[in-house]
Amino acid sequence: MKSFFSIPRFYKRLISIVADFLFIAIAFVGAFHVRLGNLTLFKDTEYVYVLLLLSVSTVILFIRTGLYRAVLRYLSVHALLIIVLTCLASSVFLVILGYFTDLFIPRSIPIIYGAFLLLLCGGSRLLVRVSVSKQKSWNKENVIIYGAGESGRQLLNLLRQGDEFHPVAFVDDEKKLLKTVVNGLTVYGSNNLGFLIKRKGVEKILLAMPSAHRHERKKIIDSLVELPVEVLSIPHFEELLNGSATVDQLRDVPIEDLLGRDCVPAKPELLGANIKDKIVMVTGAGGSIGSELCRQILFQQPKSLILFELSEFALYQIDKELTEMAAAQQLKVEIIPLLGSVQRQNRLLTILKSFKVQTLYHAAAYKHVPLVEYNVVEGVRNNVFGTYFTALAAIEAKVESFVLISTDKAVRPTNVMGTTKRMAELSLQSLAAEQHDTRFCMVRFGNVLGSSGSVIPLFKRQIAEGDHVTITHPDIIRYFMTIPEAAGLVIQAGAMGKGGDVFVLDMGEPVRIVDLATNLIKLSGLEVKSAENPFGDIEIKYTGLRPGEKLFEELLIGDNVMGSEHERIMRANESFVPYSEYKQTLERLDHACENFDHELIREILLSVPAGFNPTDDIGDLVWKAKKRNN
Repeated sequence: MKSFFSIPRFYKRLISIVADFLFIAIAFVGAFHVRLGNLTLFKDTEYVYVLLLLSVSTVILFIRTGLYRAVLRYLSVHALLIIVLTCLASSVFLVILGYFTDLFIPRSIPIIYGAFLLLLCGGSRLLVRVSVSKQKSWNKENVIIYGAGESGRQLLNLLRQGDEFHPVAFVDDEKKLLKTVVNGLTVYGSNNLGFLIKRKGVEKILLAMPSAHRHERKKIIDSLVELPVEVLSIPHFEELLNGSATVDQLRDVPIEDLLGRDCVPAKPELLGANIKDKIVMVTGAGGSIGSELCRQILFQQPKSLILFELSEFALYQIDKELTEMAAAQQLKVEIIPLLGSVQRQNRLLTILKSFKVQTLYHAAAYKHVPLVEYNVVEGVRNNVFGTYFTALAAIEAKVESFVLISTDKAVRPTNVMGTTKRMAELSLQSLAAEQHDTRFCMVRFGNVLGSSGSVIPLFKRQIAEGDHVTITHPDIIRYFMTIPEAAGLVIQAGAMGKGGDVFVLDMGEPVRIVDLATNLIKLSGLEVKSAENPFGDIEIKYTGLRPGEKLFEELLIGDNVMGSEHERIMRANESFVPYSEYKQTLERLDHACENFDHELIREILLSVPAGFNPTDDIGDLVWKAKKRNN
C-alpha cells in the first residue's frame, strides 16, 4: 500500500480510470445477470456498443466533476456525493440509450446498474481510505480526546490527517453524548477512562475543552492526575478566537488550569481611565510584568507609550513586539523606546517633562530574593532610591498618576528584597501626604506565573531532563496569578487610586509548591520517585530555604482592609512615616550605600517601619569577600 501511494499522481489517476472502466462493465453485466439470470443477450454486439458508450460517457463525467483530482486517503463527503450523482447520471444515460437503440433493457436494469456502480466505485475508494487510515494508525500513538464538542471533532479530523496521534475514543461528561458515535468514534463517560487506557493502550489524553471555565478544567485535570498517561491540552478559547493559535497546537496543561481560578472580567471604564488618549510611561518595560502592562496599555489606545528600560535587548524585544502588534491591529499609538536607569533622576525628569507624561507605571525593580541578598547595595539603590527618584521626577514633571508595582514579599519581610519594596511603598506613602499634583498608589500581589523568577519553567525543564525536581521545603506555599490578570488588575487599581493607596490583589487560595510539582510530574505521564515508590521516574529533592526565603507570604500587614470598585482588588490602610522623617532615613541609607557599609545598611533597614525580620546574616558577596580577605 505504501509503495502504491508513492507512485506519481498521473499513474494513480490512470489506474483509477482503468478500474472505473472495469467497474462500469461489471455493474452493467451484473445488472443483466441479476435481472435475467443469464447473459445470452450479450450475443448481440449492440449491447457491447452500448456498454462501450456508457463506459466512456461515465468516465468523462467522472473527469469533468473532478473525481480523479481527489486524494483517496483524504476522501471527503463531497467526493462521495460526486460519485452518487455521477452514478445516478450514468443510470439515466443508460435509460436514454435503451430508448434510442430499441434494445431490450428492462426498467429495473438501470436501477440495479446504478446501485452496483455506486458500490464498486464508491466502495473501492472508501476501502482504500480505510486501509490507508489503518496502516497509518499502526505507527501512530493511541490517544483519547476529552471533549466531544466542536473543538474535539475538529481535533479528531486534524489528527487523522497527521502522522503522530491515532484517536481511539472520545470522553465526555455530557450525558446525552454517552454511547453515541461522533465522526466514527464512540463517546464514553469519564468513569470508563481507566478501562479505556488499558484496553486501547493509550499513553496520552488530549483535552479539547477550550471554552470551559478554569474551575471546570481543574476538576477534570484533578481526576486525570492519578492515571498513567500524559495529559496535553489544546489552546484556550480566546487564543482560538483571535487566531493566535489553532486546535492542533497541543501543549502541556497550562499551569493556570491547575490553579483552577477563573479571571474576573475587566471593567472597561477602569482600564481606560488613566490611559486612553494619554501619554503613558512604563519603567522596566522589558520585564515580565512591565511588558504585559505595555501590551494591555497599547490596546487601551494611549496617545503615546514610552518604554523605559535598562536592558538594551529587553527594550529591543518589547519595542519590536508592540510595533508589530500596533500595525496588525491598526492602532495609532506612538511607541517610544528609551534606554535608561531609574537611579538617574535627571534622565527621568528630562523624559517626563519632554514628553509631558500623564500616567506612569513603575515596574522597574530587582525581584529575585537570593540575588538581592547577594547584591545588597544594588538592590537598595534600584528598589528604594530608583522608586524615590522616579517619584520625585514625577512630582516635578506634574505627572497625574503614578502606580508602583509592589510584592507580597514587602509584608513582614525576612529578606532585603522584600524590605526594599516595602521602603519603596513608604516613599510613595510619605510623598502622597505632601502637597503636589501627582496621585500615588501601589499595587501589591504575589507570584505571577511565567515571570522571570517563576518556579514553573524550572520545574518543566527539570521534568523534561528526566532526573529530579528541586523544591526548597516540603511545606512552602505561595500565591499565584497569571501575568495578564495581574497586569490588568494593576491598571484597574491605578485608576481607583486617590492618593497613597495600597491596593492588594485577591490571589485566591495559596498553593503548596510540592503539590504543584507532583501534579506536573504526573500530568507528564510520569511517576514520582519516593521511598514508597522506588521505581518512579522523577524524584523530588528538597534543597532547603534560600537566603531570606519564607515558608509562606502575606499580602496584608494588618487586618484593616476594605473592598473597592473591583471584586478582586482590596484597599489596605497601613501606617507610614512623615516625609521629613523618611527623607532623613534615606540620606543615612544613601551614605551607607556610598561607603558599602553593610552593617549600617542592615541597621537602617531594621530601624525603618518596614517590619524587617531577617532570617540570615548579611549575604552580600562583595562584603563577604572583603571581610574574608582582610
